[in-house]
Amino acid sequence: MAGCSSCSTTTKDGKVAGCRSNGGCKTGGCNKMNVFDWLSNMDMPSIDTFDVAEIRFKGGRKEFYRNTNKLQLTTGDAVVVEVQGGHHVGFVSLQGELVRLQMQKKKVQNNEEIKQIYRLATQKDLEKFYETEKRELPTLFRTRQIIQEQKLGMKLSDVEYQADNTKATFFYSAEDRVDFRELIKVLAGEFKIRVEMRQISLRQEAGRLGGIGSCGRELCCSTWLSDFKSVSTTAARYQNLSLNPSKLSGQCGRLKCCLNYELDTYMDALKDIPEVEGSLQTQQGDAKLQKTDIFRKIMWFGYDTENTWFPISTERVREIQQLNKKGVKPLTLTEDKLEIEEGPILPINNDLELMDRKFRNKTKKKKKKKPRNPNAPQANAVEGGAVSAPNPNPNRPLRENIAPKEGGEAREERTQGGQNPRNEGNRNRNRNRNRNRKPGDRGDRRNNNDQNPSGNESNNS
Repeated sequence: MAGCSSCSTTTKDGKVAGCRSNGGCKTGGCNKMNVFDWLSNMDMPSIDTFDVAEIRFKGGRKEFYRNTNKLQLTTGDAVVVEVQGGHHVGFVSLQGELVRLQMQKKKVQNNEEIKQIYRLATQKDLEKFYETEKRELPTLFRTRQIIQEQKLGMKLSDVEYQADNTKATFFYSAEDRVDFRELIKVLAGEFKIRVEMRQISLRQEAGRLGGIGSCGRELCCSTWLSDFKSVSTTAARYQNLSLNPSKLSGQCGRLKCCLNYELDTYMDALKDIPEVEGSLQTQQGDAKLQKTDIFRKIMWFGYDTENTWFPISTERVREIQQLNKKGVKPLTLTEDKLEIEEGPILPINNDLELMDRKFRNKTKKKKKKKPRNPNAPQANAVEGGAVSAPNPNPNRPLRENIAPKEGGEAREERTQGGQNPRNEGNRNRNRNRNRNRKPGDRGDRRNNNDQNPSGNESNNS
């Protein structure tokens, strides 16, 4: 399929080239700055159709013209329209009831000031129109040279000739006011035409020139966007974008228009995100906000002493903020209480009570020593320095025939209530120990009332 008869993509000979979109031209799919006509497939009354059509010109500029001659127009048709001091060739971009809505949106009144459509463009009109387009690029280069010679603070971006070759419009951008009266005289004398200077913004300049954006698609301002709204860095902050001018700026040098596309969605999602002015206080330290995932409602916090970020939910952030207002510091960003062995769950903020509880739990496990009974039978000193003691368990016989130790004498048989003599080395050791003791010293095992009432040592020498 080469193309439909109403396709605006034509060759210099006037033949339809076609965009090979299988009939998309009828709804304006292949036209620049098009508007989808969602009423095209509906049966509309032909008598009461709206008589104003939207006409598109070079650079995406659109204006409204009245179809006074009741021409059968189709989206993409080339028509000859009325302009000031002559005629121009444009292309139909929209017609029908949608034009009425567009006029209300742009606040254009349906009165006598709307110019009319003369006729459908003929082959001769199109040939003349393409001839005038060939003059635009040489005129642009020459005009830039003249501007540099006159040292004017302006940037010339585009030139558009009328189809009747009687007028040329020069589009420029400048930061300050420019006195171009002398420039108009030079251009009118050199190109033999009427000159119109029109200042445009940087966004409009990018729309006229066109290009490919960082998203990989054609610029919005050159394809469908006609109304330019102000964009501020606040939109980037709400979306948690890095404030990098090279990434946030478009080809026009201003902030990208697409920053406003998802701003309303982010504003609705931010209603559930708590505001963190300072840091969250925990026993491990103060945690500062590092990153926020708005749609997943997860906030990352990190300590100054660590390089790790901890993700916590927005509900948990609100809980910690409420605890900090009460003067309570949780253990960590995720835990509030600590479980103690053999004890209940205690709040972490009461450190003194926690340490006291741990100490009491440890002391309970230790066995207390039984106090010594002063009335219990004690060992008695006997003759020769030997010590004898009563059998604590009368039902249990004493050991007999104990094997001798290495280098010592054999022990004699122990009888119930009898003496237990020691070997010679043990007797000498006990004798020397008893000589140095005084009556009443701690550890004295002698019974002064029975064996030695005078308090003197008993010597068997």
